[in-house]
Amino acid sequence: MIEIKVQNIVASTTFAEKLDLDVIAQSLEGAEYEPEQFPGLVFRLGNPKTATLLFRSGTANCTGAKNVEDVQITINIISGKLEKLGVDVYKNPEIIVQNIVATADLNGELNLTETATGLGLENVEYEPEQFPGLVYRIKEPKVAMLLFSSGKIVCAGARSTEDASKALERLLEELTALGLLH
Repeated sequence: MIEIKVQNIVASTTFAEKLDLDVIAQSLEGAEYEPEQFPGLVFRLGNPKTATLLFRSGTANCTGAKNVEDVQITINIISGKLEKLGVDVYKNPEIIVQNIVATADLNGELNLTETATGLGLENVEYEPEQFPGLVYRIKEPKVAMLLFSSGKIVCAGARSTEDASKALERLLEELTALGLLH
């Protein structure tokens, strides 16, 4: 079993029907809001270490969490702060994981040229002059993997840690069956 390490979770939610970002920016300590630069308000937490983008539509995107529990904690903290400001926040807003980025180490080296051919060029992007890694796209679960000659892997696009694990296990099986892991 390959060990994966979640580096970042991006999740979305809706706090309210609408948010007055000007009022929130003035009232919420640590809020960053520059509408001429970006239409969302940025609110960072130190614990858990996350950044949440709040939009006028009431929606929000939370980034930086290493697990879903930290996303939930972040959403709860922000809900509480918005409620204290008099915002009519939704109770138990639905949290949708949009993307999980995870890393793993195959504990072996890869010849990326051989790997590109072995995995099938229709699923692979490999231009070593442009980027030192190989991009391998898997349809089920739908993820993209960056493979490096060192055996390090970055998995992006998973919607759950189980999907990231499943994709990495599948990749390991394919590489082993093709005799590509050295």
